[in-house]
Amino acid sequence: HGKTTLVDALIKQSGVFRDSAQADEAGTTIMDSNDQERERGITILSKNLAVMRGDTKINIMDTPGHADFGGEVERVLNMADGVLLVVDSVEGPKPQTRFVLDKALKKGMTAMVVVNKIDRPATRPEYVVDKAFDLFVELGATDEQTDFRVVYASGIQGKAGDEPDDLKEDLGPLFDAILEGIPAPKCDTKEPETLQALISNIDYNEFKGKMGIARITNGYIKAGQAIALQQPGMKKKTGRVS
Repeated sequence: HGKTTLVDALIKQSGVFRDSAQADEAGTTIMDSNDQERERGITILSKNLAVMRGDTKINIMDTPGHADFGGEVERVLNMADGVLLVVDSVEGPKPQTRFVLDKALKKGMTAMVVVNKIDRPATRPEYVVDKAFDLFVELGATDEQTDFRVVYASGIQGKAGDEPDDLKEDLGPLFDAILEGIPAPKCDTKEPETLQALISNIDYNEFKGKMGIARITNGYIKAGQAIALQQPGMKKKTGRVS
């Protein structure tokens, strides 16, 4: 479906890189940093990245599209507020699409359909959108979920639009659709002593050591703050945020 290629274009157009030379140096499949992923040309591990659109921070999570790695999708869904269902403009939803979408819909998430590879010669956007709608209905989506927004895009060209034959020169329409259609995170309280965060991903950096990537559900976090880490069935660990 081209999810990782689309994410590449979103990253490059969000100002993450200093200049075009640095963007070119990063190459393609930027999020697929694992050796096996680069060798096999598929996404195996879910990964996240924060990009800025104006004054708003958007957290993007690139997930595997293969059913074999469905556990990766389930693990990070708790960190998301909505999903972009990326479908091929010719083939439409694939069998593995059902598994991923089903998990998101059952969590009550807002879903948006991105018809990707719209630049292909045999593209059939109306058929693909109809098939996506049928899939939503089969999976028991609510009326609100089936009234999904559709954005047409070409990840490889870095273009998007609200109509299949009217793409803009960048992915601005997709960024705008995310800001308008995906709800912002909600917290019951923002007091620092009520901090609650669920770690759904871990990473390692040779300078910083082990890093936990989490979603804050209550409170807020700042340097020097006292925190406690609780794992199921294990003793609580205390420390401070560095």
